[in-house]
Amino acid sequence: MKFNHEPLATARRNGQIECIYNGSAAVVDSTGRLIAYVGDPACHIWSRSSLKPFQALPFALAGGMDAFDFSEAQTALTCASHSAEDSHIAAVSDMLRKIDCTEHDLGCGCHLPERFQKGEMPPAGFVLDQRHNNCSGKHAGFLAYCRMAGLSIRDYLDPSHPLQREIVKVVCDLADMKATDLWYGTDGCNAPNIGLPLSQLARMWARFGAARHDGDEYQRAMSRLSAAMIRHPGMYSGSGRADNALTRAGKGAWVSKTGAEGVRCVGIRTHGLGVALKIGDGNYPAAYAVTVEVMRQLGILDDRAAGDLREWSQPVFRNCIGRDVGDLICDFELKFI
Repeated sequence: MKFNHEPLATARRNGQIECIYNGSAAVVDSTGRLIAYVGDPACHIWSRSSLKPFQALPFALAGGMDAFDFSEAQTALTCASHSAEDSHIAAVSDMLRKIDCTEHDLGCGCHLPERFQKGEMPPAGFVLDQRHNNCSGKHAGFLAYCRMAGLSIRDYLDPSHPLQREIVKVVCDLADMKATDLWYGTDGCNAPNIGLPLSQLARMWARFGAARHDGDEYQRAMSRLSAAMIRHPGMYSGSGRADNALTRAGKGAWVSKTGAEGVRCVGIRTHGLGVALKIGDGNYPAAYAVTVEVMRQLGILDDRAAGDLREWSQPVFRNCIGRDVGDLICDFELKFI
């Protein structure tokens, strides 16, 4: 499928253009009405990790957090792309203990924590396991749902498993789509992932952000998840991470979630809007900057929040000795409907 993306951001070195990043963004309200866009709001994309709160929703709907006495921080972790910091590993370990599982039951595989990928040396005796995968909190939530419902944990990632079918149902309900119109594939953590139009993903995030604790069953469950993410952004993200910074800057007004390959979503509680965007080549700094710029053009950022997010909206590139060698700027205008 071809994308009708548009140029959204430009990377410059010594004032000269080095890269141009194309992409699309959609801003939708909770009824599904497209409010504003740039590029191709109807393009089909993989949701990647922006799907995580909705993958946790069946567990929340079933009252799983109360059944297993998960803390609010652990609830946030079921929606996480975490950094495998000590607090994350301790929380995942406790979740597994509460549901009578071990790290060997996690089907996500393992990879080095982010801090080690960036040059920090692992401590002596460090042993890597599946808890260090940035999706281990989500998988612990999957296993907890299976324990609660009396389902097999051996094949919980099979697309035909009742848990995965329930996740598809949740997505269909919130995106107002038929299951036959979705894409199906496998994510980096071995869990099933779903593809759908960018505008429908934005609609899901509008409904997630606007969910009320005194609303219907879906709203109450989504409100509990979003509240946990807002109160514990470091748990579902990590130190120095964009989702942590963006959600903190909102002070309860919105919740943000990244996805791999340049996918980003924001549920804006105060305005009942959802933002979904995709950078064509998956560039992360461009995705962060475009997210902030979309919110600025929507009139949602005040001066304080804009200042808090400056390092993400106007990133400076530094070389190996710390010298500033370039920057990234956004150059697009939302089309309002």
